Amino acid sequence: MLKKFLFTLGGFVAVFLALGGVKAAQIKKAASTPHTLPPIGVATVETRAETWRPTLNAIGTLTPVQGVTISAEIDGTIMRVAAESGALVKTGDLLVELDTSVERSQLVAAEARSELAKINIDRTRDLFEQKAISRSEFDAATAAYKQAGADVAALRAVIAKKQVRAPFDGRVGIRVVNLGQYVGRGAPLMPLQRLDPVYVNFSLPQRHLPALALGQRLGLQVDAYEGRRFEATVTAVNSEVDPVTRNITVQATVPNPREELRVGMFARVEVELPGGDPVVVVPATAIAYASYGNSVFVVEKMKAPGGAEYLGVRQQFVKLGASRGDLVGIVDGLKPGQTVVSTGVFKLRNGAEVQINNSVQPAASPAPRLPNT
Repeated sequence: MLKKFLFTLGGFVAVFLALGGVKAAQIKKAASTPHTLPPIGVATVETRAETWRPTLNAIGTLTPVQGVTISAEIDGTIMRVAAESGALVKTGDLLVELDTSVERSQLVAAEARSELAKINIDRTRDLFEQKAISRSEFDAATAAYKQAGADVAALRAVIAKKQVRAPFDGRVGIRVVNLGQYVGRGAPLMPLQRLDPVYVNFSLPQRHLPALALGQRLGLQVDAYEGRRFEATVTAVNSEVDPVTRNITVQATVPNPREELRVGMFARVEVELPGGDPVVVVPATAIAYASYGNSVFVVEKMKAPGGAEYLGVRQQFVKLGASRGDLVGIVDGLKPGQTVVSTGVFKLRNGAEVQINNSVQPAASPAPRLPNT
């Protein structure tokens, strides 16, 4: 019985030793075989040199080239509202008409008196030429004729003032009166603004005055159209500096053919100054931001420990400059014409093997725009 047990135990030990030997051989073989990771797929872009002009940033307000709140010049009751809120009107178009029934009746009487005065002046002129009446009688008839004509003109002027018309082309705002409402002299009726073009007014420190000139180009953005850049031209620089803030006010004209910009909007203004330094430009997605330093990954030929060549990346620390839209300027660390990784930098390490796939590239515009803008 003991012999059988020892024989079985020996068999188990032999099998265990055999399996251990096989596993040890496998581990030794795996350890002697070099392990390589598959190439990492990335997109690349070639660096280029650009000259970015220095810019000044300011906060501005949009104001109308022509804008006014239409008011009543004479007391009266509103009989007609010819231009509704939001209507586009031309110069001379009727906006609001006040009741003129009394003035029109008075005008008929005044015109009758004027006609009678005309007959009298013609008659007295003939009599005066025949020396049948005195000079004073002729002068009195002449004065009566002129006064009758002035009365007619005054009533016609009152009637015209009760027909409120557009002083310029523009768009009507929200009216503040209704049909049948009595309004007093100076009461607001409706706003009228000309929206193409519009002005943007902003202030800059006085030290930048030498860099400003009429016709200078600038860009502005508003919150209503995030990411959209509107172009403008400097058309006026104030003749005096604010003695409190020591800032100078600048006015620029902004084309607004589709009336997207509205008066009173807050705007972020960017003024381009003359001159500028050359920078190497890369997409913002190419930058690996870190607390110990920002870097990019430069793609270049490398050699493996065995001597074989492969396409790898070298981490290059850089000094960042200004940014514009999707682009970042590199002040130091890169040269024009180098190939850098534009997407996938978070997966990389220094010396990693990469595979380039440029079928999809990130946005790289200095003035990005939202879709359909």
